[in-house]
Amino acid sequence: MLQQTQILDDAQVKQILKRMAYQIYENNFGEKDLIIAGIEGRGSSIAELLFEELSKICKIKLHLLEIHLNKKNPTGGSVLLSDEKINIADKNVVVVDDVLNTGKTLVYGLTPFIRNKAKQIRVAVLVDRNHKNFPISADFIGISLSTTLQEHITVLIEKKKVNVYLS
Repeated sequence: MLQQTQILDDAQVKQILKRMAYQIYENNFGEKDLIIAGIEGRGSSIAELLFEELSKICKIKLHLLEIHLNKKNPTGGSVLLSDEKINIADKNVVVVDDVLNTGKTLVYGLTPFIRNKAKQIRVAVLVDRNHKNFPISADFIGISLSTTLQEHITVLIEKKKVNVYLS
């Protein structure tokens, strides 16, 4: 069994998400609408928690979406949004994922917003591992970790409690 070291506990994650929510609000101050879009799975769960924090502090009309794509083979299918009817044109978007590793998932996850002419697209991640293979970087980072390629970051989310481990 792999040995896991806890990097962040739930209280630390909640504090980080609160800080990120303030940063996102500050970056979008004066906007009428803001779309928070989480990558299916843990990215969507982190997006929901960010959405909740933003709802507490800002008066911007918030929209929460989920981005559906095949993470193992993002080029092998279409990238869909949980609500295809929402008007994305001329709106700011924050795409959220749990861990930014190579950037592949996030690059393909941006396509619906580019295609629908979003005004601005930013990226928020709980953990940035700094192993980029694609030209993408996070604008809002919970924690940045320099890890080896052999190490793995695990984000466990159970009943809105989030813990982050390194193995």
